[in-house]
Amino acid sequence: MNDDPAFSPPSGPVTGWRDGEVLRASGIPYASAGRFQPPVPVPDRTAVLAATSLSPACPQAPVPFLDEILGTRYGELPGSEDCQRLSITMPAGLTAHERVPVMVWLHGGSYTSGSGDLAIFDPKSLVAENRVIVVSVTYRLGLFGYLASGTGRPANLGLLDQLEAFRWVQRNISAFGGDPGNVTAFGQSAGGDAVAHLMATAEAPALFRRAIIQSAPLGITRGREKMSHAMGIAAQTVTKDTPAMEVVEIEGHVSQVARKFGLIAAMPFGTQYGHAPLPRESAIEDAWNNTAAGIEVLIGHTSEEARMFLPRNRTVSAVAKVPLLGAAIVRGINWAVTEAVYGRSARKFAKRHARAGGTAYSYVLSWAAPGNVYGAAHTVDLPLLFGDQKTWEGAGLLAGADWAEINAQGRELRAVWARFAAGEGLGRRGGIPGALRYHAV
Repeated sequence: MNDDPAFSPPSGPVTGWRDGEVLRASGIPYASAGRFQPPVPVPDRTAVLAATSLSPACPQAPVPFLDEILGTRYGELPGSEDCQRLSITMPAGLTAHERVPVMVWLHGGSYTSGSGDLAIFDPKSLVAENRVIVVSVTYRLGLFGYLASGTGRPANLGLLDQLEAFRWVQRNISAFGGDPGNVTAFGQSAGGDAVAHLMATAEAPALFRRAIIQSAPLGITRGREKMSHAMGIAAQTVTKDTPAMEVVEIEGHVSQVARKFGLIAAMPFGTQYGHAPLPRESAIEDAWNNTAAGIEVLIGHTSEEARMFLPRNRTVSAVAKVPLLGAAIVRGINWAVTEAVYGRSARKFAKRHARAGGTAYSYVLSWAAPGNVYGAAHTVDLPLLFGDQKTWEGAGLLAGADWAEINAQGRELRAVWARFAAGEGLGRRGGIPGALRYHAV
């Protein structure tokens, strides 16, 4: 007897699988696209789709330092350009007429790495503890998804993929027990940046009611036109027939071209203004203001974002060894870079959103593994929200902390995120002692 859960969304029948306290339907195609082509919705099916395989990752290069910090391993998921897939994790035991809040996750990775179904993004605990549905989206990255060229190749293809995923959710999620009128977009790093930029599209309030923007590098998203142009020229050797891993190799060379452009080159690939679906850069504030009243925002960052990157910098490492003053200087550098890339721009985004008639909360997350060199660095929010002890046991980011402590803080953070997503509001201010503080803007 087959006891796999079955669903009948408008896109076509789906069977999923049971995983302890949750049900899953994974690797569902939401769009398709030829290389360097905008996505189109996948046609509806009549045949049953067995949604039991994880979504493939967009082809990408290894990032050894990230593997060390996060405990990931390159090649965990197969790579494919046909990566426009989403996976749904829902609580077991939803009643036939129950409709619960939906949280749509956009992963980070500088728009060049990562994938929605990596184990470090497993939302099982978030879903089981809080009776929400999480939809994890995989989209195109790097040269496949985020760079225009002078030969007419479009930009923002990954962003267009994400829009198709949200449209799929609006049309289909009620068949899985989700409330299409209660959708929250949430993402970290490049994923947070993508959520922010999706908010600049006129359609956004019809696709999601709330947005959680975690550690988005909004301080380096402006003034990128010359850099993107130079990168586009360098990428013109790539054709629709270039083998995928060769494209990934060329992507590395294209990133080198960006280096002379200063701090913005810390994330060379990304959203490009003046290319669909985004307005020109001078009109971005107006575009955000136009949708503000329809979207509630929770935006913030970790207290020591830059500490993820500083140990790799030789100059900073040398300064750290200077007697008496070294540690203080490194703390100053960390504060300055954290503010320049994440802090000031997040607060500015929240204030502008509130002035335009939207509801906004601003947060800072300060939890860190005791004595850990990375402190409350970029990505320290991820183990609090996702995964389990086995997922994170090799993560350098967590060395010095025991899982009971991580999970205790994580359970509280997951509850805050879910409360916001449910539309219950967060009050004037609040937080988690020693880990999180937030306030209404």
